[in-house]
Amino acid sequence: MTPTAHTALPLLTITSRSKENVPVDLAAYVHLANRRGASDLHIEAGLPLALRVRGQLSVVGQPLTPQHTHGLARQLLDEQEWAACLQRGSADLACTLAGRRCRVNVLRTSRGMGLAVRLLADQQVTIDSLNLHPELKDLVNHPHGLILISGPTGCGKTSTQAALIQELNLRRTAHVVTIEQPIEYDLKPVRAFIRQREVGRDTPTFAQGLLDSLREDPDVLMIGEMREAQTMRLTLDACETGHLVLATVHSATPWEALQRIVSAFPAEQQPSVCAQLADSLVAVICQRLLWREDIGLRVPECAILRSSSAARANIRQGDFFKLPTTMQTGARDGQWTLERYRGWLGQRERWSTPTVGSAISDQGVQTHGQLGDDDDGRGPSARDTAGSGVSLAEHGDGEPGKQVCPDDPTLQTIDDPATPTVDELNEGVDQGPPAPEEVYRIEDDPGSLSEILEQLEDDEAG
Repeated sequence: MTPTAHTALPLLTITSRSKENVPVDLAAYVHLANRRGASDLHIEAGLPLALRVRGQLSVVGQPLTPQHTHGLARQLLDEQEWAACLQRGSADLACTLAGRRCRVNVLRTSRGMGLAVRLLADQQVTIDSLNLHPELKDLVNHPHGLILISGPTGCGKTSTQAALIQELNLRRTAHVVTIEQPIEYDLKPVRAFIRQREVGRDTPTFAQGLLDSLREDPDVLMIGEMREAQTMRLTLDACETGHLVLATVHSATPWEALQRIVSAFPAEQQPSVCAQLADSLVAVICQRLLWREDIGLRVPECAILRSSSAARANIRQGDFFKLPTTMQTGARDGQWTLERYRGWLGQRERWSTPTVGSAISDQGVQTHGQLGDDDDGRGPSARDTAGSGVSLAEHGDGEPGKQVCPDDPTLQTIDDPATPTVDELNEGVDQGPPAPEEVYRIEDDPGSLSEILEQLEDDEAG
């Protein structure tokens, strides 16, 4: 079947921030990734669709053209955001696609525009739902101080941070102000009074958001990420003025997280920063994800540094190299080395696991149907959709297990003989309102949804 004219693609409608049109293709890709149990979805011009399942990348379908990926990126952003994206070369946003909350990074590469999509948890996360150690719940009982969550990219730091806020939300009548980029979890107030601010939309920078928050009568602050010395200084000042602050940093160990904060300041200021850290630190949680074959889940394994007298003395003197020994000998003080935590994971018998029909978050744990919240448990999102308007198709033209990228034998199509049909993908999906008459039409190319639909029809007819 050869198309004689461009096919108008139905679009997913976004009601806020002038987001009028999101291309249905991206919703279809997200729906496919969700069905595959993927935590991440990668779209790049000249390459097939890539899914990260159980921490491993697999590709599906044929390479996408630059025109197609450009269309996906363009319609996610309004005019002002698109201009800023072209100038900076990237843009961050959070939205709901095919009923799944997503964090999206739009980026410019040597091949054209690309997208990196993280599929977030379907419901409000908790310490229990993430299979974290229950002792972490006690951290939010501190009236003031600093809780650091560290680890590599994609290890679930934001999920753990949100879980700690949710534990506090269930326990305390506190005023919580979050400063994030972007907002990934829309926190639903239970006992706490929660305000969420997004950098770039509600405040220009993390530093400005922190300055503003100190005049807003907060009890608890949540900082999406500490990147600059100014943000780190304001965070430490907030801890000393009677606030509980939760923040994330990128580091491989708890002591490296602290050392990274100190090293961000000039040498003459580092002793005072060490003193501030020693006085304000509650705990450092350093985590990474581990695939457990016995239970079929990715669970976080953590090293937890608690603020003990020995740890505070090491930090005050800047002797971060002594902290591993302090953690080894400090089990009674609540210190958890990675080895000790692995031992606890090995003895654990009860797990929070996915149920039939539930989606899998980036940590691979069940977050749908266990907590009893309706919908996604986070309230309406700033970028949630008013109607799905989804017509779905799978980009899976090749045979199961067929190698798509001959230059890289590690990247192969997902071996799934029971490839879902278009009707199966559409089953249970609200079709939403009819598509507008004037819409952006993606050129008919090997990566476009229209041609794939036609190819599927030809295959079925044959």
